[in-house]
Amino acid sequence: MNEASVGLRKPILIISNTSWYVFNFRQILISELLRKGYGVTVAAPPDRYSERLVELGCRYVPLPMDNQGTNPLADLLLLARIWRLLRAERPLCVLSFTTKPNIYTALAARTLGIVVATNIAGLGSVFVTDTWLTWLVSRLYRTALKGSFRVFFQNRDDLAYFLERRLIRKSAAVLLAGSGVDTRRFSPRLPDPARKTPFRFLLFGRLLFDKGVGEYVESARRLKPKYPHVEFVLMGFLCVPNPSAIGREQVDRWVAEGVIRFVEASDDVVPQIAEADCVVLPSYYREGTPRVLLEAASMGKPLIATDSVGCRDVVEQGVTGFLVEPRNAGDLARNMEKMLQLPEAERRAMGVRGREKMLREFDERIVIERYLQVLQEVEAAAGGARLAGVAPLS
Repeated sequence: MNEASVGLRKPILIISNTSWYVFNFRQILISELLRKGYGVTVAAPPDRYSERLVELGCRYVPLPMDNQGTNPLADLLLLARIWRLLRAERPLCVLSFTTKPNIYTALAARTLGIVVATNIAGLGSVFVTDTWLTWLVSRLYRTALKGSFRVFFQNRDDLAYFLERRLIRKSAAVLLAGSGVDTRRFSPRLPDPARKTPFRFLLFGRLLFDKGVGEYVESARRLKPKYPHVEFVLMGFLCVPNPSAIGREQVDRWVAEGVIRFVEASDDVVPQIAEADCVVLPSYYREGTPRVLLEAASMGKPLIATDSVGCRDVVEQGVTGFLVEPRNAGDLARNMEKMLQLPEAERRAMGVRGREKMLREFDERIVIERYLQVLQEVEAAAGGARLAGVAPLS
């Protein structure tokens, strides 16, 4: 793609490991880039969201990849695909998201002199415990990110981790407010007045054991005999491609046991959040900044999450919710019971403070403005001289 072929002067390429991720987490960024006159192309594996990206007004290019695999030949093939894509597209800047696209896009871009802005949206299960794969991915990051113009981090822990291990240049690092949240769409609203359930907990997102789903179910199992009318809702995608994925048979057993109510994942989670009294995320996955918590807080819901990377950036202990020990169903159950026993006015106050925090620190507009600022810097530098992918601005 070039400027003449699309009639736009500033082509931007977005690369991710799923079309679903780009559509759900970067939709407003794409819309704003298009509004500002950038030509946007998205490269990601095809799924049912690929066509919806085109409907937003951007161009879509299929990019096959094995997201979870560790086959070096498959990864070399992915590197070659990305290199050919960059050489053909020659964008002003590449915005990359998720681990494999981050690493291989930065490696390919260095050889072509193309500018890359990398987003570290959490380090994932690879960095939960130190293994040979942690060592390998760290070395790949160090090599690749030497060429990144900017590296966005979604929480302070991940930024500190990369700086302490010298995986990036300090001058390239930028701390973002997660992926941001659309505070207009995710705004407080009253639950259905006809609802008969006296109290409803909700855990939603990808159904992975790493996300603490097992601890949530165990907590529900402990609390249900004492609070039989309290509802424990589990909502999410089943059988996602991840070693920690939870299958339908397991969920069906939990439902049959009577401890949870399961709701299939939906593109619109607003109605389910609106009906919840408290949103729970007991994740020990290395989150960036969990979108689940941002959306729930933006809708004025009190939160319970683990005192772990990413989660602690969103939840203020005793102010907007409670933080619990990772992998500790007993501590989770105690704090869920504590939330149950709080006066309704205190829970509402927590929700109000959470909403204020989202408006102040995590509004999606803040994230978009940082991206636009970086693109303006790229344009300014490119206007003066050819900008090498390895050259920092500061």
